[in-house]
Amino acid sequence: MKNFQTKSLDQNQKDRKLNAPSVTDYMVRELITFKPDTEVKEVIETLLKNRITGAPVLNDKNEVVGLIDDKDCLNMLVSSAYYNQPVEKDTVSTYMTNVMKSISIHDDIVDVANIFVQSRFKRLLVMDDDGKLVGQISRRDILRAIQDLNANTW
Repeated sequence: MKNFQTKSLDQNQKDRKLNAPSVTDYMVRELITFKPDTEVKEVIETLLKNRITGAPVLNDKNEVVGLIDDKDCLNMLVSSAYYNQPVEKDTVSTYMTNVMKSISIHDDIVDVANIFVQSRFKRLLVMDDDGKLVGQISRRDILRAIQDLNANTW
C-alpha cells in the first residue's frame, strides 16, 4: 500500500490570485439620476429612452437617497389600480427604495460578481473614498468583463 502525502503549495501558488480588473474599468460613470420630486412618468420615459432598468435617486446635495427601477414603476401601476387613483403626479419619493448596496472603487470585478451571485441586487453603486457616488455597475457590466477576460485568454 502506498502512502500518499499532499504536496505543500509553494509560496507563489499560495499568493496567486486572478488579476481581475477593477470595478472602475467596467462601471458606468455618466449616470442618469433622478431627484425625489421627479414625476414617475418622467422616470418611465427616461428608462425606456435610455434602455436602462433603474437609476440612483439623489438629493439636492447630490447624496444618494435611494434607487428607482422598473419594478418600482410597476408597483405604481398596481397601487393606482388597487386604489383607483391616477398616477400622473406620483413622484419618485413615493416608489423609490432605499434598499441598495454600494461598493468601493477599490473592489475588483470578482468581488462584485460574488456580491451579485450571493444577493438579489442587479446593480451596485460605486462610491469613492469620501462616500460620493462615482458610478454604477450592473450584472451586464460584469458579463462584459467576463467576455473581455475570455477574449484575452483564448
